Amino acid sequence: MRRPKRPPTANCTLPMYMGFLMSEPKSSTCTRLSEVMGISHDSVNRFLLREAYEPKDLFNEASRLLNLVGGTLNVDDSTLDKPYSQHMELVGHFWSGKHHRVVKGLNLITLYYSDPQGRSLPVNYRVYDKAEGKTKNDYFLDMLEDVLAWGLQPAFMTGDSWYSCVGNLKTVRNHRMGFLFAVESNRRVSTEKGSWVQVQKLDIPADGLRVWLREFGEVKLFRTQLKDQLRHYVVFLPNADAYDTFQQADFQTLHDQHWQIEQYHRMIKQVCHIEKFQVRGNVPIRNHIFAALCSYVHLQQMQFVDIISNAYQWQRDLYTDAVAAFVSRFMQGKQHLNPQFQAAVNA
Repeated sequence: MRRPKRPPTANCTLPMYMGFLMSEPKSSTCTRLSEVMGISHDSVNRFLLREAYEPKDLFNEASRLLNLVGGTLNVDDSTLDKPYSQHMELVGHFWSGKHHRVVKGLNLITLYYSDPQGRSLPVNYRVYDKAEGKTKNDYFLDMLEDVLAWGLQPAFMTGDSWYSCVGNLKTVRNHRMGFLFAVESNRRVSTEKGSWVQVQKLDIPADGLRVWLREFGEVKLFRTQLKDQLRHYVVFLPNADAYDTFQQADFQTLHDQHWQIEQYHRMIKQVCHIEKFQVRGNVPIRNHIFAALCSYVHLQQMQFVDIISNAYQWQRDLYTDAVAAFVSRFMQGKQHLNPQFQAAVNA
């Protein structure tokens, strides 16, 4: 984070920008913020160009609210749609689970942590930059090393099949963590020595099946069904004796924590407006994304202490009084538009 040498005099600040992202219903642009707050458009631009927020700043903000020991750490990425962008840095073509195809946008990779008390927040992130020459797996390993060095001590790691390569699984195991990762249906496992079979061809009981994952070692294999799609997951436990007692209910608990990151992806897009920006440069884009993620952290904090019960309902309630006041004023003097009663006429 930038450390100013003198007291700041900027009109636009991070709390102002965050509050704007959380409350503006549609147009979260620099121009709109300048109109709402009565400041110059250049003040907002200077704020986005001047600051130097980093992933560690997000961790510092989130860690105040979390128990850093014994939770579940999840990795996943999401594509931020920018279909009409021109000459915008960091924009590329990425697979979108929303559109089920490759689309134009930015790719945000997040480590999302759920602590033993049930509180969940992002603790590290990266914006995919092709100029850095890294893969998503490289970013994941970098972020994992970061949060462990910063003091996070998760008991489990979860992720989808993109991140379940052997190198990633062995790295997590070397950190003495258990994990739950999705695997593709053609991943090979062994139920008896010298015989390899694809996971999709196995009969897997509800409480899982102990197998030997090729090039890795012993895991427990589970299968779920979402609509008409079968999904396979492997679970690794540092204590091999625990496999016998790890059953469907335990898997479901981990699986539910794994899917919480999808709720996070929806909220940062729908409530924190992470996709809605019109700046083009690398630095302002990164600062906007940081502000949106920090807004999510503070919305969750409000929910932790029961200031709000639901971020979506809270945002709708912001406009209830304004809409009701407008409707009441609009109705005045327009009674002639209402149906007029006419007395019945007897023939």
